[in-house]
Amino acid sequence: MKIRSVYIAALTLLLAASCKPARKVYMFSTFREPADQGLYLAYSYDGLNWADLGGPWLSPQVGKQKVMRDPSVVRSPDGTFQLVWTSSWRGDPGFGYAHSKDLIHWSAQKLIPVMAYDTSTINVWAPELFYDQFRNEYIIIWASTIPYKFEKGIEEENNNHRMYYTVTRDFETFSETKLFLDPKFSVIDAVIAERGKDDYVLVLKDNTRPERDIKVAFGPTPLGPYEHISAPFTGKFTEGPTLLKKDNAWYIFYDAYQQKKYGVSRTTDFIHFEDVSSSAHLPEGHKHGTIFEADKPTLKRLIKESKKREKDD
Repeated sequence: MKIRSVYIAALTLLLAASCKPARKVYMFSTFREPADQGLYLAYSYDGLNWADLGGPWLSPQVGKQKVMRDPSVVRSPDGTFQLVWTSSWRGDPGFGYAHSKDLIHWSAQKLIPVMAYDTSTINVWAPELFYDQFRNEYIIIWASTIPYKFEKGIEEENNNHRMYYTVTRDFETFSETKLFLDPKFSVIDAVIAERGKDDYVLVLKDNTRPERDIKVAFGPTPLGPYEHISAPFTGKFTEGPTLLKKDNAWYIFYDAYQQKKYGVSRTTDFIHFEDVSSSAHLPEGHKHGTIFEADKPTLKRLIKESKKREKDD
C-alpha cells in the first residue's frame, strides 16, 4: 500500500509538470541600420535584460527600397506570428507583411497597398499591429503624409504626418483606410495599449520640430477617439515606443536616437512616469520594433538555429 501511494504521488507530480504552461518569454523585434538586412530579434525573461538572437531572420523583398524598419509583431491566438514593417522611406503606397509559426520559417512577403487610393501620399511609416481580443480582429495603424490635406502648422507639407488605420481578420482582406488620429500636429510612431474593455491608451511621437518627443492620449476604444494628449514624458529626439506590461506596471521602451541608446519609462497610470533606463540592457545596435510574447520551445528552436548559422558561417 505504501509503495502504491508513493507511485501515485510521483505520477501526480509528473502529470502536474507535464500540464504546466511553458515559461513565458519576451521577444523584441528589431532592425539594424541602414535597415536593409531585415528582421533581428532579442529575448528576455524579465523584460529588462535582453539577449541578442542575431539575424536577419527575414530579409526584406518588397517595396521600392526593400528596407525593413519598425518591425511590429503580434502573436495570434492560434500561435502564428504576424509581422508588418516599413518597406520604404518614400514612394511606397503600403507596408510589408509576412507571417510565421516559429519566427524562423516565413511566408511569402506581400506589400499591403493601404494608401494606393491617394497617389499624392508621400510615405507609409511604422505600421503597428494591435489585436482586438473583443472583436477578434487586427488593427494596423501607421503614419502617412498627404501634402495640403491638413492645416500646415509648423511642419513642411512633405512632413506633416497623420495616423491612419485599417482592420483585418485574415491579412487577406482589409477594411477601407481611414483617418485614425489628427492631433493638429505632425504625429508618427503610435502604439495602442489596452488597459480594459473600455480603457485604452495611445503612446505617440509628437514629430514637430520643437518637440520630437513621446506623449500619451486616452480613448474608450482601440480606435479612439483619443483625447487629453499629455505633456511629453521623454526628452527630445525620442521615437519608436513599445510597451511591456509586468507586475501591474507598464514599461515603455523608446529609441533615444540622437544619444544612440534605449530609454525606458515605468508607469502604473500613464500620468506619472519613472525613468528606469539604467535598469534595462539591450543588444548593441538595437533599433526600435515591438515587444511581444513567445514561449520557451520557440526560443529554444531560435537559439539552436542561431548557433547552427554561426557554425555554418
